Amino acid sequence: MPLMTWQLWLAKDLVEEHHLPWQSRMKNLTPGRVAPSRFSLLVEIGSPTTVPKTHEKSPGWKKGQKRLLKKTYPIAKKGQSRPKKLPHKTA
Repeated sequence: MPLMTWQLWLAKDLVEEHHLPWQSRMKNLTPGRVAPSRFSLLVEIGSPTTVPKTHEKSPGWKKGQKRLLKKTYPIAKKGQSRPKKLPHKTA
């Protein structure tokens, strides 16, 4: 929270005030009045992100490229276990 307040305080000289119709203009902007005006600053600075990729069809397989079947392995099956012998009951 303090870092955000400092950013708004430092940006007060860089932004143009956008006030609501019922608010009077201020010469010395507070962080609360700078916050709605940040958009114009972000447009001026720009974004460090790259342009998103377009959604086009992928190039797919190259012509003449051989398609190989993947290597398969035999299935390992466990044998059935024998039921355990019950101990004899002596009477």
